[in-house]
Amino acid sequence: MEKGNTRIDFLAIGDTATDVFIRLEDDSGAIVSGAPDTAEYRISLPFAAKIPYQSDTTIAGVGNAPNAAVAASILGLNTALVAHVGDDRAGNETIEVLKEHGVDTNFIAKELGKKTNYSYILWYKEDRTILRQHENFSYGLPDIGSPSWVYFSAVGAGATKFYEEFADYIEKNTEVNFAFQPGGNEVGLGKKLSRLYKRADIFFCNVEEAEKILELENVEIKNLLEEMKKLGPKIVVITDGPKGAYAYDGSDILFIKPYPDPKPPYERTGAGDAFSSTTTVALALGKSLSEALQWGGINSMSVVQEIGAQRGLLTREKLEEYLKNAPADYKSKKI
Repeated sequence: MEKGNTRIDFLAIGDTATDVFIRLEDDSGAIVSGAPDTAEYRISLPFAAKIPYQSDTTIAGVGNAPNAAVAASILGLNTALVAHVGDDRAGNETIEVLKEHGVDTNFIAKELGKKTNYSYILWYKEDRTILRQHENFSYGLPDIGSPSWVYFSAVGAGATKFYEEFADYIEKNTEVNFAFQPGGNEVGLGKKLSRLYKRADIFFCNVEEAEKILELENVEIKNLLEEMKKLGPKIVVITDGPKGAYAYDGSDILFIKPYPDPKPPYERTGAGDAFSSTTTVALALGKSLSEALQWGGINSMSVVQEIGAQRGLLTREKLEEYLKNAPADYKSKKI
């Protein structure tokens, strides 16, 4: 696709939403139990009670794909988004917010009689639980031409035909680089999305998502990487929360630890999106996989210092400043 006389560098595809952050304090009576990143990790609140909260913050134009598009735009790429919104105020706000971030919104479809996706986020200390509502949009792929990179992420339930339509496109347009970061629905479909895995130039997920896709449990990271690679991606990247991230290209396994936080994380929404999209942007700019992982870690660190998935995203100049001043051991290493 050409924007004026300029080719789109980075085109993201996926759902957008409006997030409402509801910040809880200790006087809410909230109780957190279980270990992080397990099914037993839960927040409990008094039932049938009036629960005080500190603040609420509404942020439009977010979601895996919009977050990626905004990250790419802030880093200097010519960026567009394929998404659906309703014919409501939230839909109009979404389009305006993305335009302000420099994202081309010509591929955003406004569907009459439907509502823009909304999420309510219970935010307690530095973590959160997200209450989601997905509209049943009429998914379809517009004429996107031939962007340099396509970044496909989370879409709503009922998009079966859309996955096939996109797979047809990405298989036919072999000159287009393809990054795949599945959302909850895509992870739940597992190997049924085999055409997307086979075509992916780079694939991103976390440890828990990899286990779900592969229907495995308690597998060493090396085996997870190898099994995901068998599905077809040229590069597999698996993140492991505060432990760091791993990448496997079929020959070498790289590991990078998190970039040191300048202060304790404020709120963790969007950390994974920042890591995945920024790593992809670095590759689009000609960086090696090793350096791309460093870029991803820096933007992920920055995002968790602010509320929401976009406020902490860095410009290329600021990111490179962090990279220049990084600790000596902040490097990708073979394992």
